[in-house]
Amino acid sequence: MYDFLFIIASFIAVAVVLSLHEFAHAFVAYKCGDVTPKLNGRLTINPIAHFDLLGLLMFTFAGFGWAKPVPINPYNFRHYKRGLGFTAVAGVVMNYITAFMFYPVYLLILRFVNLPWEPINFFLAMLPWLMYSYSLAFCVFNLIPLPPLDGWRVVEAVNRKRGRVFRFFQRYGNIILLVLIGIHFLVNILSRFEYFVIASQIFSYIDILGYIMTFVTHYLGWPITALWGLIFAL
Repeated sequence: MYDFLFIIASFIAVAVVLSLHEFAHAFVAYKCGDVTPKLNGRLTINPIAHFDLLGLLMFTFAGFGWAKPVPINPYNFRHYKRGLGFTAVAGVVMNYITAFMFYPVYLLILRFVNLPWEPINFFLAMLPWLMYSYSLAFCVFNLIPLPPLDGWRVVEAVNRKRGRVFRFFQRYGNIILLVLIGIHFLVNILSRFEYFVIASQIFSYIDILGYIMTFVTHYLGWPITALWGLIFAL
């Protein structure tokens, strides 16, 4: 029962987090002068318009993932670099805002909701917690400066030079990202089975993406939990 409720809560949380992230990209691009997201049906919070199957599976098994990138044409922006930069950071800013909003909902439910059926209490508390944690995870993941993530769009927006390092990551960054994702995914799968614990520990030493996600998510989440914890303690 609890496993099923967790899957349902996880799916709803992913749908909300991904949809708001991609809608933020589309909305800001549209406001900066580019109608491409609207023409492609992405100026919406409808999850179906944004889902990527592989990214959704990654969220289920690894705790982070991605959606279909919002198509934009930066040459339509009224101010090219400003529009590109604002559009690039819109998604992660939205995720941090939603994480900030969902965490107090989780605290409120823990404190004030106590229904007669315990599985419902579990579901009601788990849903905002997953929305909070997935928002942070999606924010951190997209800050990684590798194509096609938002962090790379920021690099493109602020970097005037196009040297060999830039061209290398532009060409091979997506391959590097897939390798990092593959290692992290393998560690998560192996850790679920006791026969592969040793193999999981070995691969965890090269799980760079896991280190990034754990370290950065902890420090980005601390101001949110600290502030709301202080407010609820008053």
